[in-house]
Amino acid sequence: MDERVFGRSGQQASVVGLGTWQLGADWGDVDDKEALAVLEAAAESGVTFFDTADVYGDGRSEETIATFVQSRPDLHVLVATKMGRRVDQVPENYVLDNFRAWNDRSRRNLGVDRIDLVQLHCPPTPVYSSDEVFDALDTLVEEERIAAYGVSVETCDEALTAIARPGVASVQIILNPFRMKPLQRVLPAAQEAGVGIIARVPLASGLLSGKYTKDTVFAENDHRTFNRHGEAFDQGETFSGVDYATGVEAAAEFSALAPEGVTPAQLALAWIVQQPGVTTVIPGARSPEQARANAAAGKLEALPSETLAAISDLYERRIKEQVESRW
Repeated sequence: MDERVFGRSGQQASVVGLGTWQLGADWGDVDDKEALAVLEAAAESGVTFFDTADVYGDGRSEETIATFVQSRPDLHVLVATKMGRRVDQVPENYVLDNFRAWNDRSRRNLGVDRIDLVQLHCPPTPVYSSDEVFDALDTLVEEERIAAYGVSVETCDEALTAIARPGVASVQIILNPFRMKPLQRVLPAAQEAGVGIIARVPLASGLLSGKYTKDTVFAENDHRTFNRHGEAFDQGETFSGVDYATGVEAAAEFSALAPEGVTPAQLALAWIVQQPGVTTVIPGARSPEQARANAAAGKLEALPSETLAAISDLYERRIKEQVESRW
């Protein structure tokens, strides 16, 4: 699989990475053996970038990655985690003492002295404009606790503010065929500044797989049940903020655009990989089969222009009005 330079850090990541939220919590139950099998399948398929966070399963996701990486010293995998969601979401909590404490915990969980990439985990909007916050992140680099830092954002405006910061190596943002707004300004700005882009929620919480119907029932501990309207965290993280009924109908149209031999999920991932400025896309996987299928999308030929045009038309007709004004 192709690798791309990971922003200003100079690190490299496979064009399709692996998101590991589901290995910790909020997507139903995944046992430890299956979680390790997912990591193994991804790595064997050419994935060299794992994305996690300290709150995924209260550290379970980080610990699972550590167990896998330590068992496979022959592999080179860039591991990125996130911090900031373990406390009340007020700007006053984003200070150096907390950063050090959170970093200590993540380094223990991951079993490393220095973390490859640490991202602020969708902090309050004022955090992006705080010199003190980014001075503190620079201090973590100077102390060799982290190799590089980035941010995970909810909105395009937050992304643009972060990209203007000289030390930011990466911006993680929701980007998929149902969330195209970042194409307008964020990706061009990142390219110009040399900032990596991590595309998250690439399948719109599974909608773009084309497997769901209006009658699909998700587990009670799945965020697609308990956060459908933003009850627990930003609504944009669940189904990309698209109304579920609308999303199911639009996903059926999207599925029909998949070329022969390509699944709808692979089409969505290939579309993201093909966008100028994207460094890596991080689909989750709950089984080794899903991990292999996702990785295969990173090896597909470029999508034809007529397919790209049809995807854009679908977004304009069915989705744009619901999401662009909010994120």
